[in-house]
Amino acid sequence: MSPVGDSAWVRLPETAAVLAVRRGVREWVAARGGRAPVVVGLSGGADSLALVAAAVVEAGAVTAVVVDHGLQEGSGEVARRAAEQALALGCVDAVVVPVEVGRDGGVEAAARAARYAALEDARDGRPVLLGHTLDDQAETVLLGLGRGSGGRSIQGMAAWNAPWGRPLLGVRRAQTVRMCADLGIEPWDDPHNTDPGYTRVRVRSEVLPLLEEVLGGGVAQALARTAGQLREDGTVLDTLAEDLRRSATIPPPDAVAPLSATGVPGAASGGSGLDDTDRPRLSIEILTTAPAALRRRAVRAWLTEQGIGGLMNAHLQAIDELVSDWRGQGGVAVGGGSRAHRLVVGREHGTLAVRAQPRLDDT
Repeated sequence: MSPVGDSAWVRLPETAAVLAVRRGVREWVAARGGRAPVVVGLSGGADSLALVAAAVVEAGAVTAVVVDHGLQEGSGEVARRAAEQALALGCVDAVVVPVEVGRDGGVEAAARAARYAALEDARDGRPVLLGHTLDDQAETVLLGLGRGSGGRSIQGMAAWNAPWGRPLLGVRRAQTVRMCADLGIEPWDDPHNTDPGYTRVRVRSEVLPLLEEVLGGGVAQALARTAGQLREDGTVLDTLAEDLRRSATIPPPDAVAPLSATGVPGAASGGSGLDDTDRPRLSIEILTTAPAALRRRAVRAWLTEQGIGGLMNAHLQAIDELVSDWRGQGGVAVGGGSRAHRLVVGREHGTLAVRAQPRLDDT
């Protein structure tokens, strides 16, 4: 075993799988400006273990962070073993972070939210590398297509979306498994990865193999390639949409007493983050001159700027109809409110505006 934390002592065999994974990490590091300290999110599975081994050689000092979700019996032991493997591979540190997983949006979504929050807390300004592979990318694109959730969802995952890095998006899952075998490392097989109760597992084990058979192979690579092309197109559209957002934005007036949702001067908007009059609005006259694809992107950016996220395609479509197909319909409720108030996007004096409205009393 090599001395703990000294990557200079790490020697990896030059097998095809090892070289493929190392190349993915090397190219990612070069695109980000060269070697620097990184954090790797480690589950103990083949993908993240292979990533750790390659990052120790190709990146700067590597800290492995193992998030223990506590959802399975013996999860603490799995996490402890993964941390030991990371240290043996040459990481300068390996920490286990236990988290509590809620139930909002389902266990899978809640576990993901808890994991990303733990990694964010642990990264200390460093980028976090994640072990998503080309196969994960293909599954993500297929899920987005099936759900009809818009162009962004079928762009898949980005290799860099600060602070999250995904160096293995050009690497097949079979290569990370082979690399672990080449290194004599036994990865952990998460039983959730074979549980047909999860939609992604069925896409992985049933849908993709069927498509490969029917279409004659190369489907995963084609889906990943499509995602990359759409992401390039999306970058151009986002730039144009940002220009539209800036030209359509009407800044909040200065020195105006804020109104509450009930219209009382000086009252706050119920914890929505900004008083209503402090929120910028968008000119409907300017928005109507732009294609729908740019309008929706501009609206998304405008709402994101105000801390309103979690937007579905249905939200954006309904908001766009306030501009392009106005029939006197009411506003569109979006996320980001409080227990007392919800946030609603509506038409107001020739503009789109966000306002806080009292929630209806369920009792």
